[in-house]
Amino acid sequence: MSLATLEHLNFTAADPVKSAERLARIFSWYIRWKGPSIHGGQSVHVGTPDLYLAIYSPPEGVSEGPDNYRTRGGLNHIGILVDDLEAAEKAVLAEGYETHSHQTYEPGSRFYFDNEDGIEFEVVSYTV
Repeated sequence: MSLATLEHLNFTAADPVKSAERLARIFSWYIRWKGPSIHGGQSVHVGTPDLYLAIYSPPEGVSEGPDNYRTRGGLNHIGILVDDLEAAEKAVLAEGYETHSHQTYEPGSRFYFDNEDGIEFEVVSYTV
């Protein structure tokens, strides 16, 4: 078997276009595709040529769910690797998000932010 590579993650958002556009601005990504999706919903794929986030919204809208850290199969956070942590944090703050849980550790540094749908993102750099 050849080496497997993670291609994408899929999560639900109230407004997948808005979420994708904000993530594209922060991380210099682009919208790869958007259109109709499963169960009559809408999806937007945002990322790089090799990796992307599939952001989905059902036609009837989203509902609040339980705390993912306490739910089996819950999405705890999405880790994004960057070369310049300071520049990434400035871009996150410019989008109106608040950053938290800054930490430097072996072998790098990181911070977190939560988007408007409660998805936690860890932004990490190993070039500190």
